[in-house]
Formats: sequence, structure tokens, C-alpha cells
Amino acid sequence: MHFSSGIVRPPYEAWSTFLQVTSGCSHNKCRFCTFYKDAAFRVSPEEEIREDLAELRDFGAIPERIFLQGADPFLLSFNRLMHIAELIKEYLPSVQSIGGYGRVDSLKNKTVEQLQQLKQAGYDLIVFGIESGDDIVLDRMDKGYHGKDIVEQLSKMTQAGMRYSVIFLGGLGGHGYGLDHARKTADVLNQLTPTRVLASGLTLFPDTPLMEEVRDGRFTEASEAEKIEELMEFVKCLEISTILDASNVSNLAPVFGHLPQDKQKILSALQSVLDRQGEEQLRYRRTHLRSL
Repeated sequence: MHFSSGIVRPPYEAWSTFLQVTSGCSHNKCRFCTFYKDAAFRVSPEEEIREDLAELRDFGAIPERIFLQGADPFLLSFNRLMHIAELIKEYLPSVQSIGGYGRVDSLKNKTVEQLQQLKQAGYDLIVFGIESGDDIVLDRMDKGYHGKDIVEQLSKMTQAGMRYSVIFLGGLGGHGYGLDHARKTADVLNQLTPTRVLASGLTLFPDTPLMEEVRDGRFTEASEAEKIEELMEFVKCLEISTILDASNVSNLAPVFGHLPQDKQKILSALQSVLDRQGEEQLRYRRTHLRSL
């Protein structure tokens, strides 16, 4: 298989089959990100995709879902994505759906009608790493878009009937800014219909530009208690019907539930962690995370 980096996926895609169609990240400027640094951006040639699909077929794989690899395979053109779906069906007719990551601006080159056709071809539950809906944070972290772009582009997914998830990264605003960050991001998401909101907690690693800002005093990291309080405010402010999934390892207070019905249960669980664990204990756990 032609994998240029390790497999990157949401936790719930653990049982999917993986196929690389792009390598690296087309943006590769986010100041906090450590993913995809070991591979330059590249679109996989058709011969490589065919070789990988043939390998999966010959191995005896009978997958129902393919999760495309690369930071944003959904940036590929409509025609190329349709052709990839055709190749998948040719080699692996058991596949019922195709997922992958996408940036918000991956949707700019696609109309609602094209998204509807991609949905019919099997694409569904695309994951958009928005991280924030706060323009101040988006600019500081060099995400390359603003809150209005998130609403404009992801609304096309709803119009097309294609389900999607979004990622919220708590702590990205730094010390003292978590509550504002939570409210502004919730305001953006309240205009949308994500099937799942994946909430993560910022973990700083040595080889990121953001860590350099911490070292020279330009960015002050939020405390672990602040990050939990930020997640609580985010949950309080979300008014949509969605799955809140904060179960990955970056969350020192993991929670999961359906909103709005599980809102109070989630808030109580987060408050319980704050009541039982002090900052020193939480910080120890954060500093001993080696990967996400």
C-alpha cells in the first residue's frame, strides 16, 4: 500500500479500510499542527490507487467503508472524486460509503449539484477540521478562512444531503480566551447541521510554530481547567441536534453524548472532573501525551 504517512482518522473510523489518494496537506500552515509534516503535498496517480485497490482485493478485503487518506482528499475536483468512486466500485464492489478529511475551502470548487452526485456515488460523513469559528483565532492560527466561509461552504453539504462532522479544538485561543472562543465557535455551528462535533483539547508538541510562540512569550497556553471550562461553555452554547464526541485521548475529561438531550449529563461529567482533579494532576497527564 502506498502510505506516505501514518494512518490519520477519527476514532470512530477504526473499522474502515484506508486508501491514500493524496499525501500531506495542501495548506500545511496551521501553527499548532504536527500531522503530515513528513510528506509533501501530492495527489496520488491513478496507477498507485489501482495498485492499492488491487492489493486490498487480492488480500480478500470485503470492506463496506473506505476512509480516504491525506489531510484533505476532498479538495480533489468533482471529476477526480467521481472517478475514484468508480475505481473503488470496480475493485471493491462491497463498499457502500466513502469518507475522508476536507478543509472548508475544499468545497469552493464544488456546486451543491456536484455534491449531490458525490453523495449518490457513496461519499458521506466527510470530516472538516474547522478547529474554530472565531476569526481572531482562525487568523492567528493561519487556518486560511473565516467563520462566514465555514457557514457558506458547509451549508452546501446540508443542501446536498451529505452528512459531515466538524472538529473543535479547545484551548486554541490561549489563556483567558477560552470562553469567548467557545461562544463564537458555537455561534457558527448553530447555523449548521453537523452530524457529529468532534471536540479535542490542544496539545502542544515541540516541533510546531505555536510551541515557538510559547517559548518566546507570544502565546500563553490555557490551563487544563480552562480547557475543560471552555468545553463546558461550548456545550452550553450549542443549540443544534448533533453528537458531541469528546472521547479522544486529547481530552483529559472525555465525554460523549447526543445534544440536546444529554447536555446536562455531559456538563455534570465535566464538572465532576474539575471537582476531583487539580491542575497539577491534569497537567501531568497532558505532558505525558506522546501522540494523538
